[in-house]
Amino acid sequence: MENISYRMLLGEFLRSRRERLTPEDVGLVSYGRRRTRGLRREEVAQLAHIGTSWYTSLEQGRSVNPSEDVLNNIAKALRLTEDERHHLHLLARPVQLKKVEDQQLNVGLERTIRALEPNPAFVIGRYWDLLLWNKAAEFIFRLPSFSNHMQHRPNWMRHLLTDARLGSNLKEWEARALIAHFRADYAHFPNDARFKELIEELMQISQLFREIWPLHDVQVVIDRHKRRYDPRIGEIEFEHVTLQPPANPDLKIMIYTASTDTAARLRSLMSTREN
Repeated sequence: MENISYRMLLGEFLRSRRERLTPEDVGLVSYGRRRTRGLRREEVAQLAHIGTSWYTSLEQGRSVNPSEDVLNNIAKALRLTEDERHHLHLLARPVQLKKVEDQQLNVGLERTIRALEPNPAFVIGRYWDLLLWNKAAEFIFRLPSFSNHMQHRPNWMRHLLTDARLGSNLKEWEARALIAHFRADYAHFPNDARFKELIEELMQISQLFREIWPLHDVQVVIDRHKRRYDPRIGEIEFEHVTLQPPANPDLKIMIYTASTDTAARLRSLMSTREN
């Protein structure tokens, strides 16, 4: 029963990657009018050097066990990126779900996040719930004041997609990358009830999420240079880095290292707020 969601996601993912390609994209000659969008299943099978019925079984979510070489051939046929290839392997050959660990943060990590001021920094858990953040993150991302006694902490995905004060700064390509990263994380736990509830909620409350989620785009987190305008500060500039503790890979430590000018202005503004 556990692998049913994986097989279903695998079929949907393969179909989405197949439909985005044309015969010309993969060096095939197209004859006449095509009734279906993208490549045909038999064309993918031909390019991957496997049987059409066998590939069809994969797309239909049947119980088949492709080898690593077969998956790599399919990835090559569908022109998958490295992130997409990894995603394909995960869905086709899932690892055993692990029990959710206690998400209590140790003192060392708490002190580290606070010591990074005035660079915004925060920690998110498996479901992208914000577990800890510093004053700079509170200011830049308009988060509530952090307290260890908070009963309900914000969810990072929900916060970015629904807070109107942040929406104007969230470019469409950033939203696509964010949701693609969220899908890559979700692929590790497709049977997790909490993940499913969160996805259903986001589908209800965010039009952007409704548009992007069905595309099945995946992307692992990458470090990025971020530059934007904040009416309270002016032009701000950061280097975004994500770290994961080896002992608890469910956690992500998000650090936005400010440029010298941005850091100086943030330090001044935060000092004014405290006085």
